[in-house]
Amino acid sequence: MRALIDTCVIVDALQNREPFCADAQRIFLAAANRRFDGCITANASADIYYLAHRTTHSDAETRKILARLFVLYDILDTTAMDCRHAISSKMSDYEDAVMAETALRSGCDCIVTRNLKDFKDAPVLSYSPSDFLRLIMPPEE
Repeated sequence: MRALIDTCVIVDALQNREPFCADAQRIFLAAANRRFDGCITANASADIYYLAHRTTHSDAETRKILARLFVLYDILDTTAMDCRHAISSKMSDYEDAVMAETALRSGCDCIVTRNLKDFKDAPVLSYSPSDFLRLIMPPEE
């Protein structure tokens, strides 16, 4: 399964944001164990850098965080056509519509996000982190 991970889920894991960090960190672990093929958008990497830098206050440390992130997740380029298609999307949030169009064009099976309501009209399925984990992980014994 190929999944685009929303920025909020990545930041939840990196910054231990409660009550969301446990599922977000399990998604990181699942990506490391190759339970799924994870992706982020190139646009998201800039947002993640900005948000992580506010915590680290260090360019070098923040770049190390991104370097480790890029080992776990593929980076998807957003194209002009993704932006054009997003304009006519039924989705109410343009930034989310661009992400959804990027996911569709890139062959992603789903988007993992905490913001399910904004992705209800997306051209690909969306899952909450907990629902996605139930989908990709075997039942615990």
